[in-house]
Amino acid sequence: MELIGRDDQLDLLRRLLAEPRSHGAAVLVQGAPGIGKTALLAQTAALAEELGYQVLRTSGVEAESDIPYAGLQLILRPLAPGAAELAVSHRQALDTALGHAEAGVPDVFLVGLAVLNLLADAAATAPVLVLVDDAQWLDDATASVLAFVARRVGTEPVVLVGAARDGYQSRLNSDELTSLPLSPLTDTQATQLLADHAPKLRPTAHRRLLAEAAGNPLALTELSRTLGASADPHLSQLPLTERLERAFTDRLETLPDITRSLLRIAALNDSPSLTEVYRATRQFTGTAAGTAELDPAVRSRLVQVVGAELRFGHPLMRSAIHQTMPADVRHAAHAALAAVLDEQPDRQLRHRAAAADDPDESVAVALEDAAHRAARRGGIAAAVTTLEQAAALSEDTERRAERLLRAADFAVELGRPETVTRLLDQALTGPLSRRQQATVVWLRGSFDEGLHSHASGANSLTALAEEMAVEDRALALRILWSAAQLCFWSDPGPEGRRTVLQAVERMGLDELDPWRLAICAYAAPVERGTFVLERARHVALKEGDDGRAYRMLSTASLLVGGFDLARAFSAAGSSPLRAQGRLGLLARTVGADAWSALVVGDLGAAIAATEESRRLARETSQTMMYALMTATAAKLAALRGEVDAALELAEEAEETGLPAGARPVLATASMARGLAALGAGRFEEALGHFRRLHDPADPAYQVALRLTVVGDLVDAATHCGRLETVPAIVTELEEVATVTSAPVLHAELRLVRALLAADEDADPLFRGALSADLGAWPLIRARTHLAYGEWLRRRRRSVESREHLRAARDMFDALGAIPRGERARRELRASGETSRRRAPDARDQLTAHELQIVQLAADGLTNREIGQRLYLSHRTVSSHLHRIFPKLGVVSRAELRTVVRSLR
Repeated sequence: MELIGRDDQLDLLRRLLAEPRSHGAAVLVQGAPGIGKTALLAQTAALAEELGYQVLRTSGVEAESDIPYAGLQLILRPLAPGAAELAVSHRQALDTALGHAEAGVPDVFLVGLAVLNLLADAAATAPVLVLVDDAQWLDDATASVLAFVARRVGTEPVVLVGAARDGYQSRLNSDELTSLPLSPLTDTQATQLLADHAPKLRPTAHRRLLAEAAGNPLALTELSRTLGASADPHLSQLPLTERLERAFTDRLETLPDITRSLLRIAALNDSPSLTEVYRATRQFTGTAAGTAELDPAVRSRLVQVVGAELRFGHPLMRSAIHQTMPADVRHAAHAALAAVLDEQPDRQLRHRAAAADDPDESVAVALEDAAHRAARRGGIAAAVTTLEQAAALSEDTERRAERLLRAADFAVELGRPETVTRLLDQALTGPLSRRQQATVVWLRGSFDEGLHSHASGANSLTALAEEMAVEDRALALRILWSAAQLCFWSDPGPEGRRTVLQAVERMGLDELDPWRLAICAYAAPVERGTFVLERARHVALKEGDDGRAYRMLSTASLLVGGFDLARAFSAAGSSPLRAQGRLGLLARTVGADAWSALVVGDLGAAIAATEESRRLARETSQTMMYALMTATAAKLAALRGEVDAALELAEEAEETGLPAGARPVLATASMARGLAALGAGRFEEALGHFRRLHDPADPAYQVALRLTVVGDLVDAATHCGRLETVPAIVTELEEVATVTSAPVLHAELRLVRALLAADEDADPLFRGALSADLGAWPLIRARTHLAYGEWLRRRRRSVESREHLRAARDMFDALGAIPRGERARRELRASGETSRRRAPDARDQLTAHELQIVQLAADGLTNREIGQRLYLSHRTVSSHLHRIFPKLGVVSRAELRTVVRSLR
């Protein structure tokens, strides 16, 4: 189709292609069917080839939308030689995904990293343009991989341009994607196009066609062929897409019967193979079918023959044939296709299923097997669809329900709540066993941490788990885990927590079982804190653990106040999760490290971990986890003195957390607001924020996380003269400390006792707090030095105060806690001692992402190893380091190690 009226869009694409070749981009062209998307992509390809790009193409095909990685195959064919250079794990993941090898289930993100590296390596020779037409029909696995790649091509000479119909929801956010809508042609442009294609139209027909086409280029060219062919006065009232389909079917009716049969087979086939179409048509009609019989359709420009492939002129032609085919004819056509696909059993099975009129258990069993094969290749979306088909053909009601529930479980993995709901509703239309009913309840709460789905919360889940414990302990444990997580994200109250705790203890799990320890920590972080801490240190996980147990143990240790242990488990769990590409679990494991690093005071590590966890949570559609890490980023910004950023991030987190009542999100956001106010010297305001964390009636109250802020609470109260507001809270936490050995709580309380003590008792209490082993708690140690120095100076013991104030200043500077370092300087000046300014370090000069790369480079990792760890191409890592070195004034990795060592 001639490209008319798209100058602005073409100019934008031309600018993107002509930019410096170290910058990538992702563009989505959207518009109605026939609006000119394909023509714009073709012109973009021509421009790119003129500029020296390697152009890779694929297109979504409705019949192939359930075949995992069908769209990716076309993109990767020209890049096949480069696969030999990939890391072994990436090459294996790609081979398994594409069906070239049998191995463990490749996570779609691991496949994505392999594709990213293939593209980046190819782009080192010539820039790459990836064109994706009809993206709305891409198979889910390909769409996921392309979204993964699009997020990471910002520093690569790779441009992705996709086209999709209006209404298509991209997996990319507005800041990751350039949207390019195509509007209808103007009257002038439409007149020009019509004059070119139908110059002999009479004025009356010309005006009618312009009105009916409404600026749609395809409508202008196609309707001009059939204008006046139908006398139906209501035809012009139909939606334009339906009118176009009617125009195609009108042309179809003018063809010989055998040609129509060929096109019907082609429309249903999930391959463009001419050989298959001819063979299936002969099976379908019992007569000869070949080039001569297809020729009338080619002359009518309904289809094209390209080599050994048959292609429809427009996707609407295929859909028009679908919709006008009687059911019995469609079933017979699918049966004919199945009959000629003996050498391709999966495709043959899809056509057998489509040909079935009634339930057929043999086909249902075969579909179930195919679904699990698809899942092993990473085609989870295909597994969902295939299991749903198997359920529809099931002769046994119990097996039907089981297949629907398995499909729903896979849909949870995809992050599709609407699909899960639809599948569960289907399952509920038939009789269910008690175990199946329990599975329905559990699956309904698989999103947003169950906050929106479980009306009666942890109590009902616990009762359900106990009921299931005898029949299916594995399911019971998963349900109880959901109940325990609700204890973290919401608050069922003391009785609800006790119920969860008693349930897990009645299950008879080993005391070192990660499930038991994690459920205890989530449900009863105080009452079972010591139990979890003591046993978690002795857990010996089996070699080859997939990382899930480490993830559970890292968060469990965090909740019971063992932040050093939480970080150790996070580090151990991250490695297998990265290797497997399980980014959803990785977001949570790294998130536990980020939160722990913040409390401990390792702000350099916290910056990198928070940024990564937040990015991964967003990418894997974990709404509440993203909100929690946004609140964590706010807390980090507050500790760094970035007040505006802290408040902005806290507000963003609260917008998600408050409607859902997500207590960890609101607690962390409140901490951030309190720390921002404390750093700015607004002590009364800070006190108000910190008091919220200790008020059971406040949505920011979280029974475990509040144990980390008692020192800040008393600090704020001391400086604003409101000490009378804190004794009740401190007394309660002193009682908590008799129950749990949580290291963070005991360290905080040693500082608090000194702050609240009478003058004659405070001195030994401060010294006692500093004599405790705080090697693992540098931030608390620095705060204790500052508090002691302030206390001494206010009692006119200036000379003694300086030692502690200097120590506080130097420690805060080293940690990067800028507001508190400045507070120590002010106190030093008041004591009569001048103080040097803090020298900016890498944390001030680099973004969080750059800091993470620098830390890994300083640890001796190669660019390729860093890329594998952070899910970037090694060339992107090289590009980042190229920009980072001048910022830090270094010229080698050896010098880089020196810079980074000063942050640790």
